[in-house]
Amino acid sequence: MRRWRLAAGVAVAIAAASVATVIAQPANAETAAFTVTGSWSNGYQGQVEVRNNTSSTINTWRVQLTLPAGTTIVNSWSATQSASGSTWTFTPAGWNGTLAAGASTSFGFIASGTGRPTSCSVNGASCDGSSGPTTPPVTTPPTTPPTTPPTGTTPVAQNGQLRVCGVKLCNAAGKAIQLRGMSTHGLQWFADCYNDASLDALADDWKADLLRVSMYVQEGGYETNPAGFTAQVNNLVEEATQRGLYSIIDFHTLTPGDPNYNLARAKTFFAEVSARHASKNNVIYEIANEPNGVSWAGIKSYAEQVIPVIRANDPDAVVIVGSRGWSSLGVSEGATSSEITANPVNASNIMYAFHFYAASHKDNYRAEVQRAAASLPLFVTEFGTVTYTGGGQVDLASTATWLDLLDRLQIGYANWTYSDADESSAAFRPGTCGGPTYAGTGVLTESGTYLRSRIRTADNF
Repeated sequence: MRRWRLAAGVAVAIAAASVATVIAQPANAETAAFTVTGSWSNGYQGQVEVRNNTSSTINTWRVQLTLPAGTTIVNSWSATQSASGSTWTFTPAGWNGTLAAGASTSFGFIASGTGRPTSCSVNGASCDGSSGPTTPPVTTPPTTPPTTPPTGTTPVAQNGQLRVCGVKLCNAAGKAIQLRGMSTHGLQWFADCYNDASLDALADDWKADLLRVSMYVQEGGYETNPAGFTAQVNNLVEEATQRGLYSIIDFHTLTPGDPNYNLARAKTFFAEVSARHASKNNVIYEIANEPNGVSWAGIKSYAEQVIPVIRANDPDAVVIVGSRGWSSLGVSEGATSSEITANPVNASNIMYAFHFYAASHKDNYRAEVQRAAASLPLFVTEFGTVTYTGGGQVDLASTATWLDLLDRLQIGYANWTYSDADESSAAFRPGTCGGPTYAGTGVLTESGTYLRSRIRTADNF
């Protein structure tokens, strides 16, 4: 562990996830500690705590780190970054610039290369109080065993076991990635859409990264036949695995909107599927599709009871938690993502769901995603090119704006739906499912044609 003495009443710490030892100091002293939160063969993750130890409010902050040759910052979260040569400057993300007396905030980063910072300054002053930037003493931080990046041609072969690093989804080598794919419709209605030919088309023709398996709980779904629907989900996960696709297991709660109504069912279901797939590296668990009419506190309570059930069997898998207002980060119910950042789910390796329908949800929703992505790991587990009803005219202009934003922020997504439902959000023309042909554009709707073209673009794995 490294400690720096700081000037200007602001302390900066790059601290490990484990509890750091801090030596008691007078109330007006400034201290900081340096470690990394994780490392691998060709990079590491750091977290920076900015602390105001003065007796008055500060309105902004600026942290500058100089890195040795061969080491760069790949991405950061909860801060705005810029670089000049080997010096990286971090300023507030917007929401975390003002710090009251005694308050703190934090941001993190992923470094490519193994070099640790050679100097640090905060608000123009050196970290040890001298006239120039601090040079940290050289110590060896805790490390994790080096990870050899997977090789292969499928998404899973290329990326391996995923994990959340800061606000990004990262692969086994620690690289931030974006997954793109499709969501099934309700299995009780469109099971014939998910066969060898259609799943081959998704993997090989669409070149998708993931299949979201959408299992309704009500509306003729899981509650009517738990064993049967669990078997359907398991079979589709196996099909995705055979094709090298990631699979999101979606516990598709919608009505009633309070996920606690289905708490017992969720515990039973996720205990079974996580035990079945614990040895796989391609399964992601989405524990509540679209909470609505329920407080964030209620959603958080549900998540903190269901996640341990999954972790008991599958400790490494990413878990996605639904957000308030039909997974709109609260926007559709007059709230914002700040309720999540102020009271996040008490669990690691999790992301938060966001859903949109391009013809209904536009600039104010996009602005909230932009803001939330600075501090929360997000995954768009469902979106449509049409209105929130699943029908209406396809809005390609709004869809393109949305997907450009998600691409820029490296937020993964699954489109609703990979089905031939008689609605404009469906990818296939009515009557396609059950037939022999799924590849190419001849069987696709306007929405399907556009999504196929977006998903087929090269991944940056």
